[in-house]
Amino acid sequence: MLYSIIVPVYNRPDEVKELLESLKEQEVKPFELIIIEDGSKERCDHLLDHYRSSFTIKYFYKENTGRSDTRNYGMARATGDYLLFFDSDVILPKEYFKNLEAAMKADYCDCFGGPDAADDSFSDMQKAVSHAMTSFWTTGGIRGGKAVMEKFCPRTFNMGLSKAVYERVGDFKDMMGEDIDLSIRIRNAGFRIRLIREVFVYHKRRIDLRRFYKQVNNFGQARIWLQLIHPGSLKIVHAAPALLLILGLILLVASIFCPWLLLLPLLYVLLIFGDALVSYKSLKIAALSVAAAAVQITGYGLGFLKALWFKMILKRPLETKEDLTKLYNRG
Repeated sequence: MLYSIIVPVYNRPDEVKELLESLKEQEVKPFELIIIEDGSKERCDHLLDHYRSSFTIKYFYKENTGRSDTRNYGMARATGDYLLFFDSDVILPKEYFKNLEAAMKADYCDCFGGPDAADDSFSDMQKAVSHAMTSFWTTGGIRGGKAVMEKFCPRTFNMGLSKAVYERVGDFKDMMGEDIDLSIRIRNAGFRIRLIREVFVYHKRRIDLRRFYKQVNNFGQARIWLQLIHPGSLKIVHAAPALLLILGLILLVASIFCPWLLLLPLLYVLLIFGDALVSYKSLKIAALSVAAAAVQITGYGLGFLKALWFKMILKRPLETKEDLTKLYNRG
């Protein structure tokens, strides 16, 4: 089976080089790589000749239209039996495709996703952000952890689907949460979605806490958009950061009268700190993980509450192309 790897790129030649190196080191190479440069000023095409002898590379440059349209551009030009999506800032373990081939032979599925992790070479902040995004205590395991509190939805940092899925379900929509939207549509079409934990990637986010806040704030808003498009998709785990934020504010005010109430958020902080300390054996990373978790909960929670208030309670229209085609023509 031939896999078509589709990678949208925007001004990230250094990260693309690391991805290319990890693809070169794969133990098996049943794939073609499709790189779509989305209007980048810092292009990566000069890197590609060095790797063309190791695997097939197709490179396209187009005007900037956003990640969804860029992935769709690549899907339309893929020749593989199976389409894979990676972010440009991921690194694949050398056994990625060996494990994927084995998993598909043992139990084929038309759509899969894998988790992300932090490599030992990552900075302390990258490891802390990774922990905030993958820990059960911050996300409930919904990104492919060991414990999952909802049906698994692959994300495009590490996601695959068959040509049959693409031909029946279609491509990505121009919206926040576009990968989760596609996963929901795939499941609703009757295809099985599988989590393959052995097929993981190292996600090298080029991010600081300010940009991390903006990213998770968008994630929070996207959950309300997804509920409007797919009624019933919103679960209690998706509201957890907002509920934690509200509870924290209530406890902070109540502690004026009952100081011992501050022990409850302190206990939660210790859970996150201890979990990160066990994972990374570093006091610094554990402390940074607490800071990253605070940003994650605050950013996501405020984004969720903002969208809940304006989009569901006040019923203001969505701010996207043609109001997201009139909310997918009302489903």
